[in-house]
Amino acid sequence: MSYQKIIIAGNLGRDPEMRYLQDGTAVTSLNVATNRSWTNADGERIQETTWFRVSVWGKRAEVANLYLSKGDKVLVEGRLQADSATGGPRLWQRQDGTMSASFEVRATDFAFLNGSSRNGSAESVGANGYHTEEELDDIPF
Repeated sequence: MSYQKIIIAGNLGRDPEMRYLQDGTAVTSLNVATNRSWTNADGERIQETTWFRVSVWGKRAEVANLYLSKGDKVLVEGRLQADSATGGPRLWQRQDGTMSASFEVRATDFAFLNGSSRNGSAESVGANGYHTEEELDDIPF
């Protein structure tokens, strides 16, 4: 038996993008930035940002699209998806010619870490910080 789980907490770099597959399944894409800072041996403050491309599926995708927007803080639990070509992160070339990588995550759960949402209503999460399957079933869409 093997098991994999990743947990990230960060900020959305842009508004969510939702689409529907041919079978009607909703998929929302999120770009989440995590930041880390430290002081190096020379006393210089270093900032590091890592970007994750997150896909949220089904009713959770609709909730994410409805309530999240650029700049919001979010916690995501899921699993890493390796690029089929590289077996690791997805590699791509930036417009300036430098290489970059993005880490792909398929979300299993997420939590809103902000107290507000795009439509002005309060966040709505379960007692453990996540929407439960039952709560998602009660959402009228």
